[in-house]
Amino acid sequence: MSNHALRDKDYDLVSTIYHAAQGEDLCRQYMEDAEKQGDKDAAQFFQEVREQNQQLVKKGKELLRNRL
Repeated sequence: MSNHALRDKDYDLVSTIYHAAQGEDLCRQYMEDAEKQGDKDAAQFFQEVREQNQQLVKKGKELLRNRL
């Protein structure tokens, strides 16, 4: 394996970043749905989860950047 090949741990980082980004997008949609239905508590929950996913994506990208 060359030094430039994507190792399993790096693939795992990419996969985790991808899924966190998907979760962020889904939570945005869920938050909008909750807001349309007037459910402020659910909207707030989805916003909090969205923000956590945003942080995970950011941290994952930093980790990946340092490895490739």
